Amino acid sequence: MSTPASPAPDPATRPRDFLRYLFEQAVAAAQPARVMRAFLPPPPPGRTLVLGAGKAAGAMAQALDAAWPPDAPLSGLVVTRHGHTPLHPTGLARRIEIAEAAHPVPDEAGMHAAARLLALTEGLTADDLVLCLISGGGSALLTLPAEELTLADKQRINHALLVSGASIHEMNVLRKHLSRIKGGRLAAACGPARVLTLAISDVPGDDLSVIASGPTVADASTCADALAVARRHCIELPTTVWQALENGTLETPKPGDPALARHGARLIATPRQSLHAAATAARHAGLAAHVLGDDIEGESRDIGGMHGALARATADGHGAFSPPCVILSGGETTVTLRAPPAGAAPGRGGRASEFCLGLAVALRAHPRVWGLAADTDGIDGVEDNAGALVAPDTLARARAAGLEPREHLARHDAHGFFHALGDLVVTGPTHTNVNDFRAMLVL
Repeated sequence: MSTPASPAPDPATRPRDFLRYLFEQAVAAAQPARVMRAFLPPPPPGRTLVLGAGKAAGAMAQALDAAWPPDAPLSGLVVTRHGHTPLHPTGLARRIEIAEAAHPVPDEAGMHAAARLLALTEGLTADDLVLCLISGGGSALLTLPAEELTLADKQRINHALLVSGASIHEMNVLRKHLSRIKGGRLAAACGPARVLTLAISDVPGDDLSVIASGPTVADASTCADALAVARRHCIELPTTVWQALENGTLETPKPGDPALARHGARLIATPRQSLHAAATAARHAGLAAHVLGDDIEGESRDIGGMHGALARATADGHGAFSPPCVILSGGETTVTLRAPPAGAAPGRGGRASEFCLGLAVALRAHPRVWGLAADTDGIDGVEDNAGALVAPDTLARARAAGLEPREHLARHDAHGFFHALGDLVVTGPTHTNVNDFRAMLVL
């Protein structure tokens, strides 16, 4: 394992800075500029077309452009979130267009970009190569509704899924079947050219068919599965769409489909790689490091409570781990929005911040435990923070400020809670996306 590029802050005297440092190491390990070159094929006999979507798509396109031979043909279009296009390096010619659109609820800009992107596949030949750059967030950014749907329908359905508590796998099963570009349809449109997908994973299990709803990957799920998701989470669909799902006319390309015969895919960055980069940094700082897993799912506050119980047991000498240590995990938790208590204003916050609030409550101000949770794309839900920090004095400072943690949990106001304490983690867009990062420091 390589040594981190910069020395770590002392965990004993600067625990907050140390946790931020671990998060930075995890994000750095997933930067497209660091990992892209090793996965690129040689230029084809024909032309090379670059297509893509996701929160990391702009940085991925920039990294590919820089690594691709300057005399080899290269063109294309990728779509990223508003504000997530990285600054362009001076002196580098931009050969790949970067468009911006809304996330997590799709907009007209995303639909227009998706239509343009699909149109670029016309006229491809067997001598051509299509490099598809896919990362998390692509489901909303690459929106091209099925003919039975309007953009307003897709926006309403997407919002309903986001607040339903559905897992990312369930969301994408439905999204694939309501799209003209997802669920392998983009790859099918690229024939007869060779297609190589280069993906950054933001999903538990690194399932390529789930990342950005798998626009270039065969889809094993069915219309019946999509209907089951809609029923389970009470997602309202237009009657014509419901009928199209029932009769199978919205079915996606399946494994073994000849239209996908010349398609390959490679994961260039994953949550596990980033967690292990943080673990390596912790070990170089003299601490034991334990990775619980990169695929932990569940309700954010509940997962925070479970992590808090584990950290308390570790600190008190009753757990499987011994202090001093760092306990790491990743995955994608969910926040099922419930109506706030009568008379209470609705709160703000994403899944990482709500995890931290659940963690703070469960830790009960343990004097030797600190925690951090943040989304590696730098945006926790739709807020301006990546996540939050928890310290032994979090609850005491909250009481002094007149804040009640359980009341904030009841109305999903983790952002308001940690903002009042000055404990939000704010990074801005990181230009990558390998899901949530969670770290607990036990001294």
